[in-house]
Amino acid sequence: MLKKIIFILLTLGLFIAPLNSASAAPIFSDVTDTFASKAEFDFLVAEGILTSDPTVEYGVNEEVTRIQAVEILGKALKLDLENRPIPIFVDVAPDDPMMPLIAAIVDEKIMTGNGKGEFMANDKLTRAQMALILVRAYKLEGTTEFSFKDVPKSSVAHTAIQALLANKITNGYPDNTFKPGAFITKAHYLVFIARILNPDFRKEFVLAPPPPPVPAACEKPTKTRTYKVNVQATSLWHVPNKTREVDKPSLSNPVNISKWTKDMTLAQKWWLVDKIDTQALYGDEVTILKSSGNWHRIAIKDQYVPYQKEGYPGWVPKSHVVATTTDFTDCSIAVVKAKMAPLYNLDNKKKYMDISYSTILPIIKEEGEWLHVQTPANGVKLLKKSDAKTAKKYADIPKPTQKQIVDEAKRFLNLPYLWAGTSALGYDCSGIIYAVYKNHGIIIPRDSFYQATKGTVVSKSKLQPGDLVFFAGNAGKGKVYHVGLYVGDGKMIHAPNASSKVKIESISAGAYKTNYAGARRYIK
Repeated sequence: MLKKIIFILLTLGLFIAPLNSASAAPIFSDVTDTFASKAEFDFLVAEGILTSDPTVEYGVNEEVTRIQAVEILGKALKLDLENRPIPIFVDVAPDDPMMPLIAAIVDEKIMTGNGKGEFMANDKLTRAQMALILVRAYKLEGTTEFSFKDVPKSSVAHTAIQALLANKITNGYPDNTFKPGAFITKAHYLVFIARILNPDFRKEFVLAPPPPPVPAACEKPTKTRTYKVNVQATSLWHVPNKTREVDKPSLSNPVNISKWTKDMTLAQKWWLVDKIDTQALYGDEVTILKSSGNWHRIAIKDQYVPYQKEGYPGWVPKSHVVATTTDFTDCSIAVVKAKMAPLYNLDNKKKYMDISYSTILPIIKEEGEWLHVQTPANGVKLLKKSDAKTAKKYADIPKPTQKQIVDEAKRFLNLPYLWAGTSALGYDCSGIIYAVYKNHGIIIPRDSFYQATKGTVVSKSKLQPGDLVFFAGNAGKGKVYHVGLYVGDGKMIHAPNASSKVKIESISAGAYKTNYAGARRYIK
């Protein structure tokens, strides 16, 4: 009977005659000469504990079961299987082929079952259980002054893990943890046995350096109240309470600018002229100048006008603006470079909302493919890194070439015109140029007639791509009413009016030839 049992064990694949430990040939298909623990595996083969078969994958990263641990340990200890009392386990029959080894392991008081009388042969072995088993099997002793930070003295495995550490059998992980609850892999289990049997494999324990300090949070509480736009885009009205039924999607929270622009007839789009003046994007900082009913008169900090030091003024629904007493000036920023970019919830990565090109939000941290960005009122959301450029601060955004400005503007060809629009859901003539320059770290005035007063004057004969070209009434001598972005070859990309879309056209087409009023350059 015993001969039959031993024959069965020999055919299980773990126990055969040893091979030469100096062999350079692969032991298994996944244990080649490049394998980190190849020397330990060579040793175990030479000791007859492993069976080499280069055509078979050993599964070095697979987790060890209790019965596999028994098989390996029984051979490593060279246990005598004869005359062992047969233990009673409800899940292992007395005539089970593995019972002689289980009986020997139990008789040596190395392993036992649970309180239910189960041996749990196919349960996986944790690293803590492995420590207890090996220390009992080899009667290891010893302590060190160091304790792994995840193995408290109250742990049932603390003494055993200390013994492994004192005997240089384990070094733990680089973060000074042992991970006692993690399942141990076949490779790690075998390496521990090899270190016990052969001191040459033991490793001098080196305490890992402390991790770098966690950087301080970039956000800081402040007593100063700051106001931010809390919708995708808010339109600044010339006067409050003069809106139409069709404008409701742009006045709600959340807004639906896409629906608003699609629902309006051409006549309704033309009606907006001189009714709204500009737009502010999600997260833009604003100043509240005054309030009336459900409206705030605000000024947009980053949109220059000479008559209002706080920025471009106009009326918006109160629900579009929120206050914060947190200072994010020390945070890096994310500048949306996609036409429209989704924000996602942190917990389930479901889409929270879409935000427009040139929206700028503070970055709380980076993680893999994600930026954790701070929203004005709804906590931290996720933004894909591929949808944004990042910078330590706005002034650090790399300045563009003329070609980059032109190429960027061309991305919006055929986008429908929207009077006063500054979002990628619809631009007016100066809005598209303002947005493109803003995206590249250059803040220019918002409106065409103010854009025509800044930058460097450029003669028509010296125009270069990226220059702003202006048009004015009274044959170019009156007030500037239109701007385009020069693209070369006597052409400009521009958003003409509510009846049109963003397009490329000659600067000498129709009235543009007569009304040409000059050019300005904002790229040095």
